[in-house]
Amino acid sequence: MPINLPVLLWLLAGVVLCIMEFTLPTAFLEFTMGLSAILVGILALVVPSFGVQVAVWLLLSVVFLVLARRLMPKAVPAMIRDSQEARTLTAIPAGKTGRVIYEGASWQARCDDDQVAIAPEELVYVVSRRGNTLVVVPERLLHS
Repeated sequence: MPINLPVLLWLLAGVVLCIMEFTLPTAFLEFTMGLSAILVGILALVVPSFGVQVAVWLLLSVVFLVLARRLMPKAVPAMIRDSQEARTLTAIPAGKTGRVIYEGASWQARCDDDQVAIAPEELVYVVSRRGNTLVVVPERLLHS
């Protein structure tokens, strides 16, 4: 039985899209579309309607993309952008935590040097983050 043209085109498009994902990474977008095209190519052997094939391809592409995004690990960067300014809302006692305002939100914060206390309303620089606690350095230490 000779292979029909739509089947060949779907399979070719699927392989090309999968190869493109390896050469031009798009966070699995091309790969999911390519995998969907390969499956629709197989489906095209029994479903001759091109409109149905396109609808199934679109549906499978979206489903596979959503599944791929859910399975990808969520990277949480430990370091916040270097040297971003914040201002203390409360005092930060030496070795303890206090509160700072950073990017318009109140954050728990701790001084990078456990021997230094920081006064309220003092300018600090955010150097990293540990969990939901910012690690800060007072501006006065940077200019002494």
